[in-house]
Amino acid sequence: MEKWVVILMLLLSWRIRESFCAKSEVTYDGRSLIIDGQRKILFAGSIHYPRSTPQMWPNLIAKAKEGGVDVIQTYVFWNLHEPQPGKYDFSGRNDLVGFIKEVKAHGMYVCLRIGPFIESEWTYGGFPFWLHDIPGIVYRTDNEPFKFYMQNFTTKIVNMMKAEGLYASEGGPIILSQIENEYQNIERAFGEAGSPYVQWAAKMAVGLNTGVPWIMCKQTDAPDPVINTCNGMKCGETFTGPNSPNKPALWTENWTSFYQVYGGQPYLRSAEDLAFHVTLFIARNGSYVNYYMYHGGTNFGRTSSAYVITAYYDQAPLDEYGLLRQPKWGHLKQLHTAIKSCSTTLLQGVQRNFSLGQLQEGYVFEEEKGECVAFLINNDREKKVTVQFRNRSYELLPKSISILPDCQNVTFNTANVNTTSNKRIISPKQNFSSVDVWKQFQDVIPSFEDTSVKSDSFLEQMNTTKDETDYLWYIHRFENNLSCSKPTLNVQSAAHVAHAFVNNTYIGGAHGNHDVKNFTLELPVTLHEGTNNLSILSVMVGLPDSGAFLERRFAGLISVQLHCSEEESLNLTNSLWGYKVGLLGEQLQAYKGQNSSGIEWSQLGNIEEQALIWYKTAFDTPEGDDPVVLDLGSMGKGEAWVNGQSIGRYWILFHDSKGNPSQSLYHVPRSFLKDSGNVLVLVEEGGGNPLGISLDTVSVTDLHQNFYKLSFPSSS
Repeated sequence: MEKWVVILMLLLSWRIRESFCAKSEVTYDGRSLIIDGQRKILFAGSIHYPRSTPQMWPNLIAKAKEGGVDVIQTYVFWNLHEPQPGKYDFSGRNDLVGFIKEVKAHGMYVCLRIGPFIESEWTYGGFPFWLHDIPGIVYRTDNEPFKFYMQNFTTKIVNMMKAEGLYASEGGPIILSQIENEYQNIERAFGEAGSPYVQWAAKMAVGLNTGVPWIMCKQTDAPDPVINTCNGMKCGETFTGPNSPNKPALWTENWTSFYQVYGGQPYLRSAEDLAFHVTLFIARNGSYVNYYMYHGGTNFGRTSSAYVITAYYDQAPLDEYGLLRQPKWGHLKQLHTAIKSCSTTLLQGVQRNFSLGQLQEGYVFEEEKGECVAFLINNDREKKVTVQFRNRSYELLPKSISILPDCQNVTFNTANVNTTSNKRIISPKQNFSSVDVWKQFQDVIPSFEDTSVKSDSFLEQMNTTKDETDYLWYIHRFENNLSCSKPTLNVQSAAHVAHAFVNNTYIGGAHGNHDVKNFTLELPVTLHEGTNNLSILSVMVGLPDSGAFLERRFAGLISVQLHCSEEESLNLTNSLWGYKVGLLGEQLQAYKGQNSSGIEWSQLGNIEEQALIWYKTAFDTPEGDDPVVLDLGSMGKGEAWVNGQSIGRYWILFHDSKGNPSQSLYHVPRSFLKDSGNVLVLVEEGGGNPLGISLDTVSVTDLHQNFYKLSFPSSS
């Protein structure tokens, strides 16, 4: 008997493994993607593996699946995976294979957007900065050095996927791959070299023989057999359609919110608006909709692009921490259910469009056997209307679409939200208000003698730092020959922030913003008679992520002058300057919080008068499974680390138009933490008070004060 039980168990195990490893054929026609001969309407959600942690992935993917999502869509992040030429990293949050296997374990598909240019509000658009130093390189055009490295990395990723059997053609979950990214936005800048590059990229990708279709987003001339797709908030209205009658209408980025920059406020896109435009796209023969983002996550470390905050798409259906954002998540789940209930007729029926009024219209899909689906659309934003359809009256809410899976009964209206809204609850767990719990380390203001690199013209910042740090010191020693006792220092910069020190004394700073690329620092200074030392710390808050000729961008100081009057000034721009890359604390790895040679942690000093200070304290992990955050609302600008892992940049002093910081809560994944003795280190550029920091947990509750709990594994 036991023998037969063992055999039966082995057979069941084999059958289960067989079902997960069965090879699938993925093709397409003018209506949809076709998987194993079956047309599909697919809902996808963007979740980027490095913007969360491996411990969070199962929870995020499970919630996406529960929300009616079929496909997880992700970019591939070249600068993470190949930080130096030929040296690869696929560990930890960079474990692309592990992420895709997790998606497969949940029985879902993957759309792999290799790029390898991705933009994505990711520093340098995902390019590793070493590309900048390749002789003769011009990014994203018909340039041989660039094409060599692009093909090399793309081939590396494809071969990895093949080796792990992750393409659907091998029994894996990947049903689509993307090459390039919104290239048509900049193609004109490259003149006649643009089109050959598009042709080359498509041919190169298709030649890798993945066995699944390739796509190009926002590329109306995507060469056959590559599918051109739509990105935006209203692709049901704006998409000009596939460039061939044999290609389906795919929407690769439906923006659930928008990225947020320092000084900006979050973009709040309603569940009703999202549902309206998804439904309209489906009614107009769309068959694939991806939510960008379904979960945005966190720009850990220095990964965000210029001026972009550390939290990413926090207003997505799953918020930064992976908690449900209601009613968005629930409303979209109901929409997915409604559309899937009639997907066979939508994919096989004949579509017909007709008017129901001045601002009203309808779409009907009918099969020969009589099955019928209708979409009744009211484009009037102000008024609800009653329309007649097949001898029945239907009331349509303002700016809404009703779905009738049988052309009679309404099962869903995009403006009728039945999901209860929820809100965040922030629960303080520990404060750090005691001076005794803190230690500090004062970073060094370098002088001209401390520099080994010197130039009589300003060096470009990104090329000098190689994106190893946000910081570059510009240092000059000069004789004071001015007649006035208190001249004005004028600094023009194409970086993001500048802090000025005269003779080791901090005199002030200034910054730009996301929309104005250059800024001016202008401050009165007190000079010594004779020799003076001017040290200017130039700061980048992420590298640019988009636009043509990215390799030519200039950042750093443009000019430095001292003015007594219009008639009397001292131009220091073309003088001899010394340079120092990074802060001393970075070189000594102060962010690890350990005692080492060169670092002497001391008691907290006078907080108000200090700049470039490293702070250190310790804390225990809060009990439970709720996400953990640090409230840094009392700080100024800098970066924070927990147990040596960066949780991202902070910039509290950059307020929005309402006088509030763009972000004050910073996610600390539980996988970063130990049970006790966690080390928190911050580098503060100036203006922050660590005594106001608190350690909190985050939960959500609906507006009736009932906690919303789902039976998902806890995130960490």
